[in-house]
Amino acid sequence: MAGRGRDLEADQRHAAPGAGPSRRGTYRGEAGGPGARCLDPVARVRSDSRSARIQALVVEQAARRGARVGVVDVCTAAVAALPVGGAGLSAMSRTTTSHPLCSTDDISEQLEELQLTLGEGPCVDAFTQGSAILTPDLLTGATQDRWPVFADAALEAGARAVFALPLQIGAISPGVLDLYADVPTVLDAEELADALAFADLATLLLLDTRIDETGAPTGGPLPDRGFEDLGGYRPEIDQATGILTVQLGVGIDEAFVRLRAYAYTQGRRLAEVAADVVAHRLRFSPDAEPRQTDEET
Repeated sequence: MAGRGRDLEADQRHAAPGAGPSRRGTYRGEAGGPGARCLDPVARVRSDSRSARIQALVVEQAARRGARVGVVDVCTAAVAALPVGGAGLSAMSRTTTSHPLCSTDDISEQLEELQLTLGEGPCVDAFTQGSAILTPDLLTGATQDRWPVFADAALEAGARAVFALPLQIGAISPGVLDLYADVPTVLDAEELADALAFADLATLLLLDTRIDETGAPTGGPLPDRGFEDLGGYRPEIDQATGILTVQLGVGIDEAFVRLRAYAYTQGRRLAEVAADVVAHRLRFSPDAEPRQTDEET
């Protein structure tokens, strides 16, 4: 799956006195700052066997719905596999309006809406910093100071712990996967590695969907495609976005928006358009419409 090599912000803080961490979570003591958690290297690297297991869990959820695999199945599978009570996923952008895509229950839906409305919270920080934000207890003083409005609103909604995992492929970050628990909770190294693998898969599924100019997935089913095919597209999307920054003279976010917009107007998959750009079959220009070329590498 995705080899992002992203840095994890260890924001796992001590639970309130007398309210120990739930289920399988265990604290590893302080490291790198007050309340920070020491993470095992397994949390940074997902093996093929882990990816295959996560994929199987997601496929099982889609089969229960009787539909092709989508990001909603990633959310429901994550809730079933991890010590959390719900999950939500939001499409995020620095250039267009961010918005929730799916949630597994009322609390996760409220958390997605709250963070995007308030402009603060783990989801927002995970997107802007490009690292996982792990908050095992929203009642801690540090958390209250960091997100003074969101923390109280999230507690009132019924959340006690929140884990925000950015969806990333290289410099591209289309959204954030949020998990919550209703009691103080810490993810151990294996659970965190699984959570990151769910985020990796959500990234691939989100980028493989035809997306309109607002960033929202369009309606209508797409042909079934194997996970191995999705994985093969990751570097091409990243490469194509990089190529467009040169061709258009814009930043990475604007280049990605232009790539998505072209895919939408042509009714094509984002990954297919990216492949054309990388192979030099399609060239973008700042002063003209993208054009097909005969050149190919």
